[in-house]
This record gives sequence, structure tokens and C-alpha cells, in this order.
Amino acid sequence: MKYLATTICLTVVLFLADIANAQITDTVHITAAKIDIRALREGIHRYLVYAKMKKDSIRTLTQFWTRTIKRTDYNGTAAIEITQEWEDKDSIMHVVKSISDAKTMQPLYHKTWWKVQAARNSTAKTVNVTTIDFLNKRLEYNGNLLSDADTSKQVKGIWDGYKSSLGKYYLNWHLDLETFPLLPYKKGVTFVIPFYDPGTASGFQNVAYTVTGSAELNGFNDQKIDCWLLVNESKGSKEVFWISKKTKEVLKLEQEINKKIYRYKIKLGFSE
Repeated sequence: MKYLATTICLTVVLFLADIANAQITDTVHITAAKIDIRALREGIHRYLVYAKMKKDSIRTLTQFWTRTIKRTDYNGTAAIEITQEWEDKDSIMHVVKSISDAKTMQPLYHKTWWKVQAARNSTAKTVNVTTIDFLNKRLEYNGNLLSDADTSKQVKGIWDGYKSSLGKYYLNWHLDLETFPLLPYKKGVTFVIPFYDPGTASGFQNVAYTVTGSAELNGFNDQKIDCWLLVNESKGSKEVFWISKKTKEVLKLEQEINKKIYRYKIKLGFSE
């Protein structure tokens, strides 16, 4: 009887250890060693982006995004250059040039151009330009070099966001569609991704994305595309990304905001 009790206790301990190990391995903290740059597909990629004020309402706030990926050299370092151009109904509203290390995807350079409303109720537009040289630790906003001396709320937020990233490994959150293809997918895994959105007040943060399962998308010529479902939930927001298991591309995003607004990104199958 004593032998049986010992055996049962040992079995329970081993079972609990297996559960603990499974829980540990099911959370992957993303580092440079955990990403696969080979999954990036060079060339031009386009997305249709829109919103619905209700699940079954008409589409609004329509945009077309063009994202171009190419390998390049940056100051003697092998790099990945990704440019973005966002079009709204009648003009280009956002242009981005991002350069990342070709081995680690750590940002080296990031420049954004935004055309935005001058004021909440105004039809006039103004342009804001932000440039970050990560190698030389320089951040410019509308041509002005930022520092701790800046006190304007907007400028200080951008500067503090930048400072929060210093000395850390992180990935460019403005390149999330290019980051997700690099991850080591399997069902049930949660990726903790160190993200920073350069040129914004959104500072460095570790963001959790969980692979909840699989689903199929219907493609051209009755093609069934098997996808991973990658989910991120935060206060007032739930994002579900469809990631092709074959190509690792992000094919679709459906985002629910405050349970009443729905935002979509749909990858277009080909360009003109």
C-alpha cells in the first residue's frame, strides 16, 4: 500500500510538472532568435482597409494601403526597407519609410508623413513629419530636434515614447503586418512581442497575441486558404488576424472596437 501511495504521488507530481512545462512552452517571448526573416515576401502588397459602424452596415472610412518590401543596405548594414502609402477617398494621407536590421528586424530608421485635419471641426489639412535615426539617436518632429527640454504635450509624448525604447530589443509596431509572418506558429501559443510605434506617444510595451486555432478563407477560383487565427485583446478592442499557413502573409484583420465599430484589413490578391 505504501508503494502504491508513493507511486500515485510521483505520478501526480510528474503530471503537474508536465502541465507547468506546457504552460511555459505555450508562451513565447519574441526575441531576434525567435523570428524567421526568410518568411518576408519581397515586392508590392496592397490592402483594402475600411470600417463599419455596425456589423451589417455599409463600409465607410475606406483606404487603400500599398506596402513595398525590399532588401537593401543601410550604412553598411544589411537591411529590410518597407515603405507604406495610404490613400483615402481623394488623396494620399500617410507615407512611411522604415528600415530594419535584416537579421533582427530591430528598427534602424523610421520616417512618417501625415496629412491630418488642422482642427477637429476644420476641413483644412496640415502636414506632420517625424524622422527617427535610431543609430545616431536623433528624433526630429517637423524639422525640430527633440530633447528632454521639450514641454509641449504632443511633442513630449513623442519624445517620452522614444525614450522608453532605448536600450531594449523591440520591433516596429507600425510594421505589424510584416512582423506577424515571422513568428513560429502553433495552436495555443501566446507570443509576447516587444513593440514600439516610432514617432508616437505609444511607448515600448510587451503585447500578447494568442494563436487560438485555425480557419479557412475562400480565395480566387474556389481556393480554400488554411489560416492561423492570431488574436489580441485589450480594453475596448479585439483583433483577429488571419495568417496564411502556407505563405505566412496576413490576409485579413477583423477588429471589434467597443462592441459597436468594426474595422477590416483585406489583402488584395493582385495589383494593377
